[in-house]
Amino acid sequence: MDALLVLADGTVLRGKGFGATGTAIGEVVFNTGMTGYQEVITDPSYTGQLIIFTYPELGNTGINTEDLEADAPAVKAVITRELAPAPSNWRSSGHLEGWLQDHGVVGLSGIDTRAVVRLLREGGAINGAVSNDGTSPAALLAQVRSAPSMEGQNLAAQVSTIEPYHWSRPTAAGFDQRLQPKPLQPYKVVAIDFGIKRAILERLSAHGGAVQVLPASASARAGSSATRWASGRRCRCPRFSALWNAAGCTGRRWWCARRRC
Repeated sequence: MDALLVLADGTVLRGKGFGATGTAIGEVVFNTGMTGYQEVITDPSYTGQLIIFTYPELGNTGINTEDLEADAPAVKAVITRELAPAPSNWRSSGHLEGWLQDHGVVGLSGIDTRAVVRLLREGGAINGAVSNDGTSPAALLAQVRSAPSMEGQNLAAQVSTIEPYHWSRPTAAGFDQRLQPKPLQPYKVVAIDFGIKRAILERLSAHGGAVQVLPASASARAGSSATRWASGRRCRCPRFSALWNAAGCTGRRWWCARRRC
């Protein structure tokens, strides 16, 4: 199917569509990585954006379940010079195009992506639209120019976890776990989720961290309580045995042999 990229300055580029059918409007940004397209597409820091890859081909290694930075794609659209017709990788469990279609992400291929990157590099981030549903360039330009700028938007509230949670797993990719010798007591780590990538949590865990992830709206007090909860140790007080939790210690005097509650 035919597809369009329309920028707010009036630039119109024509290519071929893939992935989901529809129109995606957002800020157009680029990524220069030569590998890791799956990690980029699921990176929460790209939420709501249209991502252009300067590397000329996507999809050659397919999709797997171990390289996700979140449960679903964060971007609205994917733009590439060329889409590989078939994946070839021992870890692949599916096609990039089918995966994007399943998650409602619009795709565009067949344009000079590096020329677009030069425009962005010289003129800065700009809103744009990727469409493969037959919408006219004029209609798309009107939608793009009426779309709000991402500057000043509270995107952290959109990508942050709602409830606190504990993370203690290294990556599921056995060859890339990089496990370190475990400390006598786990390192207590509090991570505030402003769009945290899963790989960060996996690396912290691999290095012996007991990670408590809090929402972006969490207070300093909640963070202090979480570090105590993350220790996972039972109270050693001879009179009151208790567990630390997210609300604080339920013991009345001592939470370990050395420190008071």
